[in-house]
Amino acid sequence: MDDIHENDLVVLLVDQPEADLHRGDVGTVIQVFQSTADHPAGFIIEFVDETGRVRAETDITDRTQIVKLRFKLDLQAA
Repeated sequence: MDDIHENDLVVLLVDQPEADLHRGDVGTVIQVFQSTADHPAGFIIEFVDETGRVRAETDITDRTQIVKLRFKLDLQAA
C-alpha cells in the first residue's frame, strides 16, 4: 500500500455528511500527523470547490476512508 504524504490528492471513499462531503470528493492532504495519547494518527485534508474556495477541512484517522489519486501522463504526440 502506498504511503500518503502532504500535498497528495486523495479521493474520499465514504460520505461525511457532518462536513457536507460525499464519496468521490477529491481533496489535498495538508498535514500528516502521528498518533498521540489524545489523538490517533491520520491526515488533515482540504476540499475545495471549482472556484478554489475551501469547502471543508477534515481530519481522517481511518486510512480505509481515502485512497491516493494517481495520474498517468500520456506523452504521445497528437
